[in-house]
Amino acid sequence: MTLLIPSPTELPSAARDFIASIGDRRIFAFYGKMGAGKTTFITAVCRELGVTEPVTSPTFAIVNEYQTSPTGGLQGTSVFHFDFYRIRRLEEAYDIGFDDYLDSGALCFIEWPELIEELLPDTTVKVTIEEDPETHQRNITW
Repeated sequence: MTLLIPSPTELPSAARDFIASIGDRRIFAFYGKMGAGKTTFITAVCRELGVTEPVTSPTFAIVNEYQTSPTGGLQGTSVFHFDFYRIRRLEEAYDIGFDDYLDSGALCFIEWPELIEELLPDTTVKVTIEEDPETHQRNITW
């Protein structure tokens, strides 16, 4: 599936379309260059799921946890938002209990999955975000 986001004002609509496609899938690996919009899109998805707390990149914490609201579409679901940009060794993912998060049944949104790819299950949905350099439109495919 492909979503085209011509401007930031289209983010909520794109996030709703993404959520509608989730089904029973729970693990999503977000690929894209620095500044492509991975955190921005994940933030929009969390907002549409009813997350009211601040959604920020967990660059230093590695993982942030958010709770969806009962009106957010996936009632009472936890969202684990990972950012593996700063890890240097695969063992760091083990140290935070990454496998436990993946097995929790919660939504897992993973930025910079290239660094821990061998730990991802086959059921992981690979999401690519690219920016058109001329129009600044974002193309999201999975």
